[in-house]
Amino acid sequence: MKLLLLLCLGLTLVCAQEGNSDVVRSNFDIPKIAGEWYSILLASDKREKIEENGSMRVFVEHIDVLENSSLSFKFHTKVNGVCTELPLVSDSTGEDGVYTVSYDGENIFRILEVDYSHHIMFYLENFSDSYKLLELYAREPDTSPELKHKFVEICQKYGVVKENVIDLTQVDRCFQERGNGVA
Repeated sequence: MKLLLLLCLGLTLVCAQEGNSDVVRSNFDIPKIAGEWYSILLASDKREKIEENGSMRVFVEHIDVLENSSLSFKFHTKVNGVCTELPLVSDSTGEDGVYTVSYDGENIFRILEVDYSHHIMFYLENFSDSYKLLELYAREPDTSPELKHKFVEICQKYGVVKENVIDLTQVDRCFQERGNGVA
């Protein structure tokens, strides 16, 4: 009887812990991802894609959800040393959290997880140049070391080595001072 009570208590505690988590990994409420975001970490199995002057070194500012379920991203990137706005629209595939976008070739990306008020992680596959890209965005300019570590572990599960993860909080993000357009 005591063993059964301990088992029930243990299961109750596990369920209670999981219930407190705001992290969503499926059945996404896409309108909740709309709003301002900051690029935190960027990773790729082709590091040159995310290094300075790399085609995928982009900095998110805002995500909007369009009526047709597409996502509109407002990015910034440096072109010849000048901060340049880069708007992109990605189309829903009809699969939960999965989108296509044409940029630097044909891509498909998926939401890996989201805490709508805190962070979002994306996994992108490029089919034109055959590379993988993972991104961590947050609602604030930086996030916890624990979340960054978790992101690095996820990257490794997708075949991206730790050395190919770039902390974008340590670089000029092109538009850091929001609202006044100052780089």
